[in-house]
Amino acid sequence: MDMASEAIETSKFLKDKENGINESEKREDVESSDTLCGFSIFKGPAIQRFATAHMFVIIYGIASCFLAMAFTYFTGTITTMEKRFNIPTKISGLITVGNDISTVFSSAFLSYYASRGHRPRWVALGLIIIALFCLLMLTPHFFYGAGEEALRLTEEYGELESVESSLNATEKNDALCHEKDSNCIEGDGNYTPIVLFFIAQFIGGIGCSLFYAPGLSYMDDNSASSKTPAMLSWSTFLRMLGPAMGFSMVSLCLRLYIDPFKTPLITTKDPRWMGAWWLGWILLTFILLISAVFVGMFPKEMPKAKARRLKADGEEDTPLAERSFQDMLDSLKRLAGNKVYVYNMLASILYFFGYMPYWIFTPKYIEIQYRQSASTATMATGTWALGFSAAGVLISGYVISKYKPSARAMAFWNFVVDYLTVAGLLCYVLVGCDESDRANSLSIVPSGDSCSASCDCEYVYYSPVCSPDDITYISACHAGCTEKGLDELGKIIYTGCRCMGNSLNLTSFSNVTSLASQSQIALDGACPVDCNKQFIIFMAVMCFLKFVGATGRSSNLLLALRCVPSRDKTFSLGFGSMVYSVLTFIPSPIVFGWMLDSYCLVWGKTCSSKGNCWIYDTKSLRYTMNLVCASLIFLGSFWNIGVWYHAKDMKVFDEEETVPKNKQDEAIELKKRSQENVHDEK
Repeated sequence: MDMASEAIETSKFLKDKENGINESEKREDVESSDTLCGFSIFKGPAIQRFATAHMFVIIYGIASCFLAMAFTYFTGTITTMEKRFNIPTKISGLITVGNDISTVFSSAFLSYYASRGHRPRWVALGLIIIALFCLLMLTPHFFYGAGEEALRLTEEYGELESVESSLNATEKNDALCHEKDSNCIEGDGNYTPIVLFFIAQFIGGIGCSLFYAPGLSYMDDNSASSKTPAMLSWSTFLRMLGPAMGFSMVSLCLRLYIDPFKTPLITTKDPRWMGAWWLGWILLTFILLISAVFVGMFPKEMPKAKARRLKADGEEDTPLAERSFQDMLDSLKRLAGNKVYVYNMLASILYFFGYMPYWIFTPKYIEIQYRQSASTATMATGTWALGFSAAGVLISGYVISKYKPSARAMAFWNFVVDYLTVAGLLCYVLVGCDESDRANSLSIVPSGDSCSASCDCEYVYYSPVCSPDDITYISACHAGCTEKGLDELGKIIYTGCRCMGNSLNLTSFSNVTSLASQSQIALDGACPVDCNKQFIIFMAVMCFLKFVGATGRSSNLLLALRCVPSRDKTFSLGFGSMVYSVLTFIPSPIVFGWMLDSYCLVWGKTCSSKGNCWIYDTKSLRYTMNLVCASLIFLGSFWNIGVWYHAKDMKVFDEEETVPKNKQDEAIELKKRSQENVHDEK
């Protein structure tokens, strides 16, 4: 009996051991698959050497650069899209916030589920969705083309032939002067492009939610804690290249005409110029899809990170199952009672709200204030300005790492940044171009004059003409012109212009003096305005503000991270992002878009809508916008005083400094104990 029972137990032991080995092998296969690079057939041993945190930082940083490039490209082409589809600025501001609206509703939900799955593939899905955003931004051009207003300014449209034929026409008034109660201009007459742009932005916000939160948490979890700050800084640096590359692409694309296969009759300096705004979306769609493939090939968990996790299995940690809605409410109560957190958030809300129009509408501001082309405005915004921002981030990071200032010192610097920003915005008020202000204010004076009362000029295309006394009229109709012709150099001129003054300054009209005796004349196109000096001064002030504002980013982020307990850090950042979207990123573009429209002097009217704005009251807009922004930031500075007062006992660098010391003390203690044990044994 003993022998039989022993044999049975032995067989059971061997069977259990075999089953245990099989289960262990299965578990190891599953775990090893989670640490392998690639997917499907692209999972060979050759690419496994790339399963490192450093490689992920590089690939993720490049992908974030392309993502920032896409949204910057949208910002740089807003003005051209407004001209092409007759979109008011307040509507374009509403389109812009579609991104933030979807972020508010999707960020927390998607981040929760993405954190429990294969995060690199969630990030790749986010990139694919952003590629879809680029594709949707491109579709209106293929549906509606370059547009009638742009095509009529090309040689292929037959503009020159129509001019020559008009010289022999018997009724020359028909092309310039429309009878009263005439038919209005037939525009596109639908909101489909606007809806497509908004849907694209809404979808882009979902992609951003899947890209940033899972990507940053994956980077943090799969790198040593001591290396996380350096990796985050490198990723941020790569991302900062995106806006510069995006604005550079905008500048190159807008130098091409909206239909690159046709020859335009105007130059890039003409306000009617429309660049190939759609061209960059094609390239961005492809590079984002390629980036998604590379990001999605990273493993669910890095091999080294898995080894660290298995080694630390014995350490206590709060399991995810214990997290609940009540726990979130408790965290929210703790944040609401944290004065440093609340005051810092209020200061940031007012600062972001006041500075938002300069992040979105800077190229447009440069175009309308200093008469620069769209390509020049975007290039200036995306090169020099962002270069100073990058320098500010790097220098401030070096100073903080080297000198380790206190929390109060950082709060005080944020206070100084606010006041320097206010001073810079007040300089914007003073840096105006008198020639541009005068040209805009005079251009609408003759439109209601009796000299053109017999003509219906309300729905005439915006086609500026320049009088001999350097006054730009909205069109030849508004100038009261009756005839169109060609001068000795082949340029278009208008004669019989009744709305012009009696005194003619014909120095710039030397090639058409032979026609001066017949009637008062005007040249096709807006009068030249020289605002280069004021533009250079504006750029100097803007670069200074970009540098100063960037130096406060690192200190503000450290204050936000250190003022809350470690268990509330993730929630505090997510909650803050939601609050900023609701109170700043969504309403600010709409408010300032409405402000821009309220100072419009000349609208591109069509039968169905008011369309886009062609001429602004630049002086009034400059004063109002800059003073409102400066006031908001000035109010926010008082909350930074509250941060400074309540941050007196807050520690910023203790954690980094004490961890190495604790490890060293622990090692010394273990060494002493081992020596004592050896001594006792002896």
